[in-house]
Amino acid sequence: MSLFLRIRDDIRSVKERDPAARSTLEVFLCYPGLWAVWIHRVSQKLWKWKLRLLARVLSQVARFYTGVDIHPGARLGHRLFIDHATGVVIGETAIVGDDVTMYQGVTLGGTGKGHGKRHPTICNGVFIGNNANVLGNITVGENSRVGAGSVVLADVPPNSTVVGVPAHIVYHNGERVLITDPHDVKDPLSDALIALSERVQELEQRLGAHEQWAAPFASEEAERAAYRVELDQIRSYVSMGEGI
Repeated sequence: MSLFLRIRDDIRSVKERDPAARSTLEVFLCYPGLWAVWIHRVSQKLWKWKLRLLARVLSQVARFYTGVDIHPGARLGHRLFIDHATGVVIGETAIVGDDVTMYQGVTLGGTGKGHGKRHPTICNGVFIGNNANVLGNITVGENSRVGAGSVVLADVPPNSTVVGVPAHIVYHNGERVLITDPHDVKDPLSDALIALSERVQELEQRLGAHEQWAAPFASEEAERAAYRVELDQIRSYVSMGEGI
């Protein structure tokens, strides 16, 4: 695809995804996320031609004017839309597929000082909310959504929605994923609560306690069952994590 055809394709994709975009000229003049992508294509060419210093200088110029820091070594697909742009960081070995949407403050970063592939792979059609961090050599599957402010440290299956710190799956293939086992929440506080619950049970057994307690998390499971019924009743209104 020629340079002008790719520019036209980028502008068209922005107009399709952003209701605030009113005209082609407005998108061309007022969307710094697009400028950053266009400049990156030049700096990536320089990087491939072994003009590494010149490529880095050009990427820093783009960072100054757009607020987007894309390493020249990163590989970006077609129709990447970085909305509002400011504060986005894309690392050297990151790979971004086609039709990906990112908001301000997104980081595709590494987790250490090792060499080789150390940044994420973002597959086609992924949406990443503002201030989300996707870290390490992990993969976010096609058509998945990363909620605003999430920290993703593990692979995300296709057609999923993840939220939280660290991120966990809340939707998969259009179905709500409800966590009933605290072991599924990768959080230090959850581990502490599990250990405390097990210790209490051990002490009760040693003391010969005869009173039968309700199953752990029984009330929570009842609430989740009621929530599932409510979701089925309003399924036409609920979508795959919109508004997260």
